[in-house]
Amino acid sequence: MCMTLKTIPTHQVTLGMHIHALNGAWIDHPFWKSKFVIEDPDDLKKLKSSSIKEVIIDISKGVDVKESISQQPVETPPEPAPEPEPPSVPQIPAKVQRVSAAEERVHAKKILQSSKKAVTSMLNDARLGKAVDASVAHNLVDDITSSVSRNESALISLVRLKTKDDYTYMHSVAVCALMIALAKELGLNETETKQAGLAGLLHDIGKAGIPLEVLNKPGALTDDEFALVKLHPERGHAMLMQAHILDEVVLDVCLHHHEKVNGQGYPHKLAADKISLFAKMGAVCDVYDAVTSNRPYKAGWEPGLSLHRMAQWEGHFDDTVFKAFVRSIGIYPIGSMVKLKSGRLAVVIDQSEKSLLTPVVKVFFSTKAKARIPVDTLDLSKPNANDSIASHEDPAAWGIHNAHEIWA
Repeated sequence: MCMTLKTIPTHQVTLGMHIHALNGAWIDHPFWKSKFVIEDPDDLKKLKSSSIKEVIIDISKGVDVKESISQQPVETPPEPAPEPEPPSVPQIPAKVQRVSAAEERVHAKKILQSSKKAVTSMLNDARLGKAVDASVAHNLVDDITSSVSRNESALISLVRLKTKDDYTYMHSVAVCALMIALAKELGLNETETKQAGLAGLLHDIGKAGIPLEVLNKPGALTDDEFALVKLHPERGHAMLMQAHILDEVVLDVCLHHHEKVNGQGYPHKLAADKISLFAKMGAVCDVYDAVTSNRPYKAGWEPGLSLHRMAQWEGHFDDTVFKAFVRSIGIYPIGSMVKLKSGRLAVVIDQSEKSLLTPVVKVFFSTKAKARIPVDTLDLSKPNANDSIASHEDPAAWGIHNAHEIWA
């Protein structure tokens, strides 16, 4: 059958329609799939409550407007049911009460303290050839999952402040948290979310087999040193097998988190269709934490600018996964410095539940007066904010080197 496309307003969308495209900014819609059939009533509600005004349907693969209306004359279900059917992809159970980033940071700091000790011990054991204690790793994932469920960004923003000396150890914790947040955004179920978190925690364990003087070298690596570092996915895979950690997702992410969709990654130069969803997730999370962290050889990039730069790396990341990643941490992640239309500089301190474009910020600098001003908290999602974000800004360009002190 020849494909027939039709543009209709979102309010006319009904169950059974095949969505060919969503007309609007990619960041505004609630789905990570680009083409799909609307089969779940919850998906229909998400679409109609989003800011997407129009959609393109393919009537050769789903019902048409008139057909759908005629097939659904009554909204009452044929058989009354006391409880709705569970969704086909279960979410993390027990609706967790969301708290502010400031509140969650109190808990997150404690988790990071215990995580650092546990991960340090785990990597040291691996470096000495001892088996990794899987129970310790699972307990860490549980704690980090709980924190991310209460606030998606609190722990992630704190762990980004790790020192260059802590990077090897705390990078694993950061990627674990990022993987959990991304898994939630992608609608993965509880088991898959925990698998993603464990994979993030253990993805770089192979670096325990790389000499520290190479990992922490302050200058550029030689060709031989870089070749040595590139062995860490395969060495990590072998370490996990030795420790009897045989979860397929964990093994896959460890081995393939440096693959690129253009087939130019390592160790196996896999093309996009050969890379699993979890490995694609691992690639984005690993790089984001790497570029935003202070390393022995460079200072970390500002979070918002990092996302902008990563979006321009053609052929590196899966587009759908990368867009979901941005939604999971925010277009303006906590710690991002932005310039408002009023000419003031501000630092993002929390996300708004209303829109990724209107986070909560702390205003602290006037670009007109070129001077610090009294710090003021501004929720840009509120009607009385009377201001909005004009651009990302690089703190260094304004001579500001302690922006993190304003929010952390």
